[in-house]
Amino acid sequence: MYNSKVLVALAGFLNWNLEMAHGFYLPGVSPISFAEGDPVKLKVNKMTSQNTLYPLNYYRLPFCQPEDGVKVENENLGEFLAGDRIENSPYVLRMREEMYCEKLCVADFGREQKPGEKLFTKAVSAIRRNYHNNWIVDNLPAASKAEDDETVTTRYWQGFPVGFMGDDGLAYINNHVNIDIMYHPVETEYNKYRIVRFTVEPFSVKHDGSEPSKDLSSCKKGATEHITYEELKESPVGNQLAEGEILFTYDVTWTENLDLHWASRWDIYLSMDNAIPNKVHWLNICNSLVVVLVLTAMVAVILLRNLRKDFSRYNRVLTDEEQADDLDETGWKVIHADVFRGPTYSPLLFSVACGTGAQLLCMAFLSVTLSMMGFLSPANRGALITAQLLLFVLMGVVAGYFTARIYKALKGTNWQTATTVTSFLFPGMAFVVFFLLDLVAWAKGSTDAVPFTTILVLLTLWFGISTPLVFFGAYFGYKQDAIEFPVSTSSIPREIPEQSFYGSNLFLVLAGGILPFGASFVELYFILSSVWMDQYYYVFGFLFLVLAILLFTCAEVAVLFNYFQLCSENYNWWWRSFLSAGSVALYVFIYSIFYFKQLESNFSPSFSTLLLYFGYMGLSSLSLFLVTGFVGFYSCLTFNIKIYGSIKID
Repeated sequence: MYNSKVLVALAGFLNWNLEMAHGFYLPGVSPISFAEGDPVKLKVNKMTSQNTLYPLNYYRLPFCQPEDGVKVENENLGEFLAGDRIENSPYVLRMREEMYCEKLCVADFGREQKPGEKLFTKAVSAIRRNYHNNWIVDNLPAASKAEDDETVTTRYWQGFPVGFMGDDGLAYINNHVNIDIMYHPVETEYNKYRIVRFTVEPFSVKHDGSEPSKDLSSCKKGATEHITYEELKESPVGNQLAEGEILFTYDVTWTENLDLHWASRWDIYLSMDNAIPNKVHWLNICNSLVVVLVLTAMVAVILLRNLRKDFSRYNRVLTDEEQADDLDETGWKVIHADVFRGPTYSPLLFSVACGTGAQLLCMAFLSVTLSMMGFLSPANRGALITAQLLLFVLMGVVAGYFTARIYKALKGTNWQTATTVTSFLFPGMAFVVFFLLDLVAWAKGSTDAVPFTTILVLLTLWFGISTPLVFFGAYFGYKQDAIEFPVSTSSIPREIPEQSFYGSNLFLVLAGGILPFGASFVELYFILSSVWMDQYYYVFGFLFLVLAILLFTCAEVAVLFNYFQLCSENYNWWWRSFLSAGSVALYVFIYSIFYFKQLESNFSPSFSTLLLYFGYMGLSSLSLFLVTGFVGFYSCLTFNIKIYGSIKID
């Protein structure tokens, strides 16, 4: 199965995916060409910080505003849900026109700009919590320049800081920026250029005067070219305190880069700060494949060898003496009249859980596939969240279909109730968590708080599209013939023998998630970093393989444990197969607790931060539980139908 040709093809596929990640034209993201002198818009986005999980609006601080007022740029649904608030700015940029010491405005960070509101406290608080500005030029987020003792490197690191805390304990604001933009000539268009890099170097400079009309010897051409950020931080005399009236200025330089093409301009962001080399992903894949191969070999040896013996023993023609001895026979055959007896606890809830798991599985598979093809790249801001939401809504037809099929197989009669619960249970839980956390974000003044109109859009998608699709899928599911079981079920349940500790449901459920979690926890670290530390995740080819390995491992573990339980004459496999495979979500949630301790080292978490983090991580773990639980159950169902259909039943 895992021969050399398959591995060569697999390696070729991943190499193709990595090449696509480092040089490709995104579907739906077309390049923009500028002529010399054309205006280039500089937009501002939310302020973010690793010291707190709540982003803030850029104009929450009294920064310079455009003369024609602040206007929100067109945003998609995913950007709103991600907390992005892209707005215009007063910065004026023109293609290939360099500017030095351009005076923007004098912003009032004084103690009393409005009655009862001390704006300087907001600025100092933002600086203390290490908030960063995030600017955008031609869909490129600002990359900041970082320096070490030997070389100057350019890397993406959450934009650039609003300010810094000096050694004297005072807060200083970055009121001057060097904007450096690289461009590449368009080969197919005459005298046209494309922006390929956007970097910002911030400074805190105490200008000679606060009035824009005055000459500023501290802000002339070349004044900040050879002054490092660290040198300015160590010299409070030349810095600008984050209070009073502050003059904001900026420089703009244009650099031609013939080697960097538009298709590769995202490389600097994908090679994010503290990035782990791709070989770590490869090692994770190899480790996961080893786990899968060992588990597959174990399943093959145990199941195929034992099943072959069972089939030969159960299907042979017995003599009268053997038939008498067969009355005391033990094993999985003796429970054939009970194995397809429905779950003892809530068949309706079980069917709903399976239907929702199938819905989430289809959504995850399609999302990763589209991302791997480049349609949901980080460059297409908000596309991933939008696609996941729409796919979940459209996959409501899958949820209704599988709920109906399984509920009909369990001889359920309240199909209207089952379909209604499928439509509202999980989406309702997700919406309640989202709405409560949205209220907390609104109270914190964070951009994570989505507008009321966006909530109406979500409710419209839920009630207007998802719910009808669930009923539509359930209609076709109930129209299908019921799943045929190879053996009939007796009217009187068979007594289940006493089970050993290692054969108990609790032990098997807890043990079932260890191997799947071990095969995927390395990639989980990168995913959590992209969600909670604002890093870019782009290796969707690796993610596709890890997802496949995770699901395959869950299926094998569930089938293996299912066989052991059947041999112990325990026919209550329905919920156990779901829980044993779904228990990987428990380990993911436990891992998220340890990951939070890593975040906690950067700040002292508040109660609202705890709610935000564990609210969404709990919801994500529940989703993973439903997906892997459905995979485990459906694998066991297929396995049981296959083995009991292969023996003779008198």
